[in-house]
Amino acid sequence: MSLTRSNRKVLAFLAITFGVDWALIIGLRAAGVEVSSAGVGLSVGFFAVLLFMVMPSIAAVIVQRAFGDPVREPLGVRFAVNRWFLVAWLGPIVLALAALVIGLAFPGAYFDPEMTDLVSRFEQMLPPEKIAEMEQQLETMPVHPVWLTLVQILLLGPTVNALFGFGEELGWRGLLQRELAPMGFWRASLAIGLVWGLWHAPLILLGHNYPQHPQLGVGLMVLWCVLLAVPFSYVRVKSRSVVAVAILHGVLNASAGLPLMLTSGGSDLTIGVTGAAGMIALAAVAAIIAALDPHPSLEEFDPADGTAPEEMAADSTLGAAM
Repeated sequence: MSLTRSNRKVLAFLAITFGVDWALIIGLRAAGVEVSSAGVGLSVGFFAVLLFMVMPSIAAVIVQRAFGDPVREPLGVRFAVNRWFLVAWLGPIVLALAALVIGLAFPGAYFDPEMTDLVSRFEQMLPPEKIAEMEQQLETMPVHPVWLTLVQILLLGPTVNALFGFGEELGWRGLLQRELAPMGFWRASLAIGLVWGLWHAPLILLGHNYPQHPQLGVGLMVLWCVLLAVPFSYVRVKSRSVVAVAILHGVLNASAGLPLMLTSGGSDLTIGVTGAAGMIALAAVAAIIAALDPHPSLEEFDPADGTAPEEMAADSTLGAAM
């Protein structure tokens, strides 16, 4: 069975993204290089994680150029601000607070404004000197660290963090969501969430996100990304801009530590944005979207918008397979 042009673009994008990123992490670990985004300074491992994060956008540009397609307009690189940019900016904070409240319902977890467990959560990720520096900073802060964290989330989330979020989103919600649009909103979101979650596997196995359960964490990350793909895809469709989703991604990353600051006990499987608490909150968001807008309009991806008809074939081979 022959593949459509859209199928070939999707497969090329996935081959580049997974091939380069997985080979990068596996190769560096085989060479004994510490790969982390925290506590290792401007090291090879640090820059490897940064490259890992932006590879989806690089792959998207390569594929668009290889197929003779423009990048900016088809992939939704639009800066016209609308109300969904505000949702992207504030929504993740609401999600983090919801995860905080839900997490407190799990056995062994309790609200702790004194943040007694905060430092211990970083002991597996940071060297001793960084831990000592963190403890000293917490002791000398003039206001509660949560308020400073909120300021950082609001300022750095939609700016610095969003730049790295764009590195992912130009691929996932730019190229991939456009090419999988014939599957419909819900099936496309599921497919993107699955590959997005699997793409994280090398980093998860190294202890990212689920340091206490790295093997089990791979499956949890896939589930989390499937749930997260729904609001991300929805913001992409409603805002008509991958930039809004990059802001959403950046603020979410900045907000992820907020529930952990105020919770003691529990484990990485239950509390926090990426734990069961966050997944319950995301499932609720997906349910609300399904109830209020069960068939989100995909008119942006209609052939009349400039996409070749064969790209939007409803009987897409890849769409049927997924």
